[in-house]
Amino acid sequence: MRVFVTGASGHLGSALIPELLAAGHQVTGLARSDSAAAAVAALGAEVRRGDLDDLDGLREAAAGADGVVHLAFKHEAMLTGDFPAAVESDRLAVETMGDALADSGTGKAFTAASGTLLLAAGGLTGRAGTEADVAPSDARAATENNLIALAERGVRSSAVRLPPLVHSDLDQHGFVNVLIGLARANGYAGYPGDGTNRWPAGHTLDAVRVFRLALERAPAGSRLHAVGDTGVPLREIAEAIARNLDLPAKAVPAEEVPGYFRFLAPFIGLDNLVSNDRTRELLGWAPTHPALIEDMDAGHYFERTTA
Repeated sequence: MRVFVTGASGHLGSALIPELLAAGHQVTGLARSDSAAAAVAALGAEVRRGDLDDLDGLREAAAGADGVVHLAFKHEAMLTGDFPAAVESDRLAVETMGDALADSGTGKAFTAASGTLLLAAGGLTGRAGTEADVAPSDARAATENNLIALAERGVRSSAVRLPPLVHSDLDQHGFVNVLIGLARANGYAGYPGDGTNRWPAGHTLDAVRVFRLALERAPAGSRLHAVGDTGVPLREIAEAIARNLDLPAKAVPAEEVPGYFRFLAPFIGLDNLVSNDRTRELLGWAPTHPALIEDMDAGHYFERTTA
């Protein structure tokens, strides 16, 4: 299969490209800079220069592919507080590539990253969120729902919901690093409330296997959960950070949550317990790499100088 990958030089892309090549696929990766292009080429993929704002380029690349894996997101905009701009860019990219795939032939595959936090942010409480649950069509959830709707136009579309904590020694800028940096900056590892709310997690290499399998075999209109740990209490995460940094772990008072957690403040208190049962069944997949706390205690996150 000829596969076009956005976000090809990033955390997930740098693991997905070898996964796809090992399975016999031909891969072209989007690169927006010279350094990204060099990284994609070093992984063994062809390079296409461009970015998410180059809609004509995205349309052409998707039309020439048998399948697309969309991983790119404007994380810089999110981190600086312009989340709506990042969401809008993502929406336009998915719409553009989806149209190209639909117009260039039926049965082409389109797999894109989404997130399990959409379910909690959409009001799901009291039980584990499943792959069958649909978040209200606002903000980023609208993009996921638009992706799934492409199935009605002959595109074999699938949304891979990533947990907020995708971890491994390949992770340089994800939320695990952010939480560690916040603990260093504040002198303690904090958790919201009593710390019993849960976030799912997944190892990078388990996640990219879900993307590959989704590209190859997921039925049109599938939602999938690339999670290993289905819900880790925030207090346990803070305690792992604390013991590895030799800092205390303690609750962050409600009035101090925005100052401590910064851009994570709107999400840090969400309870995001999820299930991965349908993904296991549909793809014949199971996580095989270390769970979050084991991976954190391996030490690689704490050997860095991230602040």
